[in-house]
Amino acid sequence: MAAAKRKRGGAGTRPRKRARGAPNGTGAPAKPSPQGEEREQHSIPAPISKGKWKNKERVLIFSSRGINFRTRHLMQDLRTLMPHSKADTKMDRKDKLFVINEICEIKNCNKCIFFEAKKKQDLYMWLSNSPQGPSAKFLVQNIHTLAELKMTGNCLRGSRPLLSFDPVFDQEPHYALLKELFIQIFSTPQYHPKSQPFVDHVFTFSITDNRIWFRNYQIMEEDAALVEIGPRFVLNLIKIFQGSFGGPTLYENPHYQSPNMHRRMTRLAVAAKFKEKQQVKDLQKLRKKEEKTIIPEDPTETVFETPAEEKPLEIELVKPELKVNLKKKKKLFQRQRKRQKKLSGVGV
Repeated sequence: MAAAKRKRGGAGTRPRKRARGAPNGTGAPAKPSPQGEEREQHSIPAPISKGKWKNKERVLIFSSRGINFRTRHLMQDLRTLMPHSKADTKMDRKDKLFVINEICEIKNCNKCIFFEAKKKQDLYMWLSNSPQGPSAKFLVQNIHTLAELKMTGNCLRGSRPLLSFDPVFDQEPHYALLKELFIQIFSTPQYHPKSQPFVDHVFTFSITDNRIWFRNYQIMEEDAALVEIGPRFVLNLIKIFQGSFGGPTLYENPHYQSPNMHRRMTRLAVAAKFKEKQQVKDLQKLRKKEEKTIIPEDPTETVFETPAEEKPLEIELVKPELKVNLKKKKKLFQRQRKRQKKLSGVGV
């Protein structure tokens, strides 16, 4: 059966659209019901931070090609912890570092964290204020990411961090410059759209063994104790440049040793141990080959020796008889007895 067609103005027609502010269908606004008042009371409040976002710091975090998985996870962790950061595709290793300033301008960023990988085992980090400068180059060591089981803490995504610095940062001029660079890069701007309006973790920068140790701790609400979240890494300063990714050198670390030099010194130490062992073996062989010194005979050594009595020599002219084995003799005797028994039985 075919379905019946709907007529205009019938019961099956759609209701007309209501005017704004008139839920009853008439032009007059509807009276507020008691249920509507309860809904208004339980509505979501406005955000707490109503201030204006003035500090427009944006950090570009990206890397060159050839990084390993640990560096990739570290880069992703920094992006999650810094809501004012931006990402970009990996840069080709053949390109010069001055190109990064143009990339920052395209991405509307005025700070940059660039991870440079070399030989698929050495990782360098550039912190730069683009495009005027200054910039600093570090060797990154002892990387541990957020995903590792050692890090038991946790913090809200996008919350603003406290920055804690070692007192040494205020004593040396090059450390004071790095402190200002860290503050501008790692601190989340106030009233940032992607940030949360409270603080629940701390970034610590401490100096030990002429290196900068980065740690991230959660602030516990109960007793204000600190629990490590991660990531953690160590920055070994190489140089500070006046410009962005180049320019005149403002400071060079005298305590820095390149990874190539470190590996070379390790190989030389192993080779020196091997050579020492080989020399000891050669000396032992030479000592064995040397002729023993002949000591002259002492005539007084045989003074107390008494000669033994000499026995007369006896020459046997007859061949000695062979010794008969007792077991064989017994077997021969048993065979003879068996033969005698057989012979005696046949005669009967």
